[in-house]
Amino acid sequence: MSAEAEIYKYKDSRGGIHFTDKPMKGNYRLLWRSGKKQSRKGRFSMKKFRQNKAEVSPFIDDVAKQLHLHPGLLHAIVRVESAYDPKAVSHKGAQGLMQLMPATAKRYGVENSYDPQQNLRGGATYLKDLLRMFEYDIKLALAAYNAGENAVLKYGKQIPPYPETQQYVKKVLNEFERNRLAMLN
Repeated sequence: MSAEAEIYKYKDSRGGIHFTDKPMKGNYRLLWRSGKKQSRKGRFSMKKFRQNKAEVSPFIDDVAKQLHLHPGLLHAIVRVESAYDPKAVSHKGAQGLMQLMPATAKRYGVENSYDPQQNLRGGATYLKDLLRMFEYDIKLALAAYNAGENAVLKYGKQIPPYPETQQYVKKVLNEFERNRLAMLN
């Protein structure tokens, strides 16, 4: 008996592209089912996903070590933000593995957001700054990474009541937990 697998693509309100194995309410579309491509545009390839992940994982691990961040957290963000695609672009203009907006990229010295090393360093440094800003509250730092630090401040250092941001925080934390458990094996 073979198991059936499905990959869904979701475009959030900020234009971020997310991939999941479970259909959810909102703008989700089935991309892949048990080896059959379902999408005409933006085809998702599990082979390409694995290849990209293998290529960028050493960079993720190096940046995490240099910035004293858990590598599982950076992997979780990259998976949720871009599915390890260094060329990912949102319709809002976020770019690369960690989906940096051009202003954020510039702020963190990223000249080429499609360069995995530059993007990871810029995104991870931004995350580290957010963790400091929100007193190492990972949920608030993730909410700020998604919605912007001003949104978190506007709501009194709470996760903003935006469904996309609330879902984003849950997805990244779930992926982070999965990564941490995988590292134990």
